[in-house]
Amino acid sequence: QVHLVESGGGLVQAGGSLRLSCTASGLAFDRYEMGWFRQAPGKERERVASVDSDRNTWYRDSVKGRFTISQDNTKNTVYLQMNSLKPEDTGMYSCAAGRIYSWGFVTDYRGQGTQVTVSS
Repeated sequence: QVHLVESGGGLVQAGGSLRLSCTASGLAFDRYEMGWFRQAPGKERERVASVDSDRNTWYRDSVKGRFTISQDNTKNTVYLQMNSLKPEDTGMYSCAAGRIYSWGFVTDYRGQGTQVTVSS
């Protein structure tokens, strides 16, 4: 059975930092491309960052220069380092394992998520 478990969320003031972790089990981690998504109340889920099988990274414009995605295949873990956080970064952050295409990310497995709240 596949599990993706996120951790590292919390309440932080604007300008602060958080590091999210997502550890996978029950799947061949190095055969999947990984992404971080977030969903704010009343808004659609959106991809924040992803990393493909060649370690190429993608970020949505609003987080470029502030967020960094990385992965450690020896630990089956993908990370999201978030710096200079803004109130608009608030949301439920979840990781996903799947495939990246030119038009988007197809999710095979997704975690339950970890809440990030940024106060102004």
